[in-house]
Amino acid sequence: MLSFDDVDRNPQALEEFTRTLTLNDLRRMTNETIDEMLRRASKCQDADVVFQPSDPEAHDTYAATPEEVSIAWTLGHVIVHTTASSEESAALAAEHARGVRHHGRSRYEVPWQGVATIQECRVRLEESRRMRLASLDMWPDEPHRENVSTFIPEWPKLNAVSRFLVGLMHDQEHFGQIADIVSQARRARGAA
Repeated sequence: MLSFDDVDRNPQALEEFTRTLTLNDLRRMTNETIDEMLRRASKCQDADVVFQPSDPEAHDTYAATPEEVSIAWTLGHVIVHTTASSEESAALAAEHARGVRHHGRSRYEVPWQGVATIQECRVRLEESRRMRLASLDMWPDEPHRENVSTFIPEWPKLNAVSRFLVGLMHDQEHFGQIADIVSQARRARGAA
């Protein structure tokens, strides 16, 4: 799996990092990312999906309610959050590739409170895989790589490829959180 460590340390490296990536690279990276999330949750049971882990650093600036700002995220919450973020990146990347000027966000997040089983997590991940891969089929043969927009003020402007990659980077940023939640949940139910 491709590492984004250099980009995490230096966002300016993103442009160079993406220069030679192809649609097939983005497809492969999408599959690797989804497969990794499925692998990390492969030994989970339904109780693990709604298990409330300990996370003293929990803080969600964009929480839907004030009560949710400092709650630790469940596995179901992380899965719906990561898939929504990557789907948004994929949708905006397809627009960039087609020459559409950036017009704002394109995000929908499945309500995390309704995700209570490991099968629902798997279905959500597979649905997200399908949607992300389908978005790449919307790209023209010659994507408008010069069509850029600002995502994070201190980062370089993003084109279609880098916008798509931001979603995959975000997924990978949550890998450790998924592993921690799964580990805590398994310990809580006495699993090895």
